[in-house]
Amino acid sequence: MYLFTSEVVSPGHPDKCADIIADSIVDRLIMGDSKSRVASEVFVAGKHVVIGGEVTSNTKLTHQEYTDLVKETLANIGYNGNPHFTNAECLNPDEVEVQVLLNEQSPDINQGVDQEDGEIGAGDQGIMFGYADCETKNYMPSAITYARMLMERVYAYAKANPHELGVDIKTQVTMDYGVKDNFESCNPKKIHTIVVSAPCVATMSIEEVRELIQTLIDDAGLPSELYNRDDCIIHINPTGKYVSHSSLHDSGLTGRKLIVDSFGGYAPIGGGAQSSKDYTKVDRSGLYAARYIAKHIVASGLAKKCVVQISYAIGVARPTSVAVDTYGTVVDGLDDDKLSTFVMENFPLTPNWITQKFSLDKPSKETFLYADVAARGQVGQGDYPWEQLDSLELFKSL
Repeated sequence: MYLFTSEVVSPGHPDKCADIIADSIVDRLIMGDSKSRVASEVFVAGKHVVIGGEVTSNTKLTHQEYTDLVKETLANIGYNGNPHFTNAECLNPDEVEVQVLLNEQSPDINQGVDQEDGEIGAGDQGIMFGYADCETKNYMPSAITYARMLMERVYAYAKANPHELGVDIKTQVTMDYGVKDNFESCNPKKIHTIVVSAPCVATMSIEEVRELIQTLIDDAGLPSELYNRDDCIIHINPTGKYVSHSSLHDSGLTGRKLIVDSFGGYAPIGGGAQSSKDYTKVDRSGLYAARYIAKHIVASGLAKKCVVQISYAIGVARPTSVAVDTYGTVVDGLDDDKLSTFVMENFPLTPNWITQKFSLDKPSKETFLYADVAARGQVGQGDYPWEQLDSLELFKSL
């Protein structure tokens, strides 16, 4: 056996609640003023939500508007006063207290971001990594893809059936590649282990919970060539039944689920969170651009797997470096040096270029919302603008 594991958490996990609240603020401010500069961290603990950080925007929100936004976001997630859980077992938005500790962004930083020629300098220094491989149809690693599928199935059921399950859910999938060579060549053999943990109402037995979730696993759409229920280790609520959940029993913080948000541990990460930040912050926009490039390299058939690193200096528009690594899977006649040069010559990768390419300054219900991205994962969802394969012919010309 050669095993690799990824985990996923649902929007109802306290860390994800913090991310979604933070990005709901980003949506609200940018939709009101497309030049808003936002870096608003969120901490959720018990019945308290603390919003702190820096905001510069012509969209002015009162404390009550921030409070209403928080409560509306929690209700949409599934913390909507579910009568099947007591207020001691599960967070009720009517009891939430919101503290707002927001300052204006430093003008010393802003002078390098908004430049006189219309260019946007990077809102911070740092490194970002984008990754893609050929294991799934959306060019994402298999373990996190299938963990997401399981989470989405159980979470959807929990929202539709609040008399049985709560929305604070974790899933985990272990892939068996057989030997390391198969891992390196993106050739998984089977789903080896599945872990699902979900809260339930007090009246359900652990046997009922496990039987229910097993049916949801079987109905999640896992590929039949990889998932065999009789040849898969399955742990459902392995410690037993649990009823008490939400931030009442586990605090949440923006940016604490970076691996869940990206590639499930299959690739390096830059270390900076995406949620809570506007599009000039390259922790967000740089990840999207790096994923876009890596996905095109794999989708065009140039390599089986690829990681792209981009780095920036604060206030400087062009990246300080771009590096492509195909892990030795690049097609004959090409190498990583040529790919890196090709990317640098054909894609400006400035914050302004990335913003215009993916319309990052125009979130909407019709295109994308940052809060939805926070809930579903920053990459790997085919409907995101940065997931579109609109430059394949350019890469195939290599």
